[in-house]
Amino acid sequence: MATHLYTVGQNVEFIAGRFDGNVPRGLYTVVRQLPGPANVREYRVKHQQDGHERVVPENQLRGGPPAVFS
Repeated sequence: MATHLYTVGQNVEFIAGRFDGNVPRGLYTVVRQLPGPANVREYRVKHQQDGHERVVPENQLRGGPPAVFS
């Protein structure tokens, strides 16, 4: 079983795919690691500006700047 690359609370950048025309760009925060189909790791992520959440496969994410806690 493959392990997730990103952890809960980590900032990530969404990489839009061919059919993601309306998905907001920018930074997201990993809310939950999800058990996806075999060899596909998925995450529930939350957009940092509008708060919208979506499920995204790991191959559409890349590491973002470190989270800042106050």
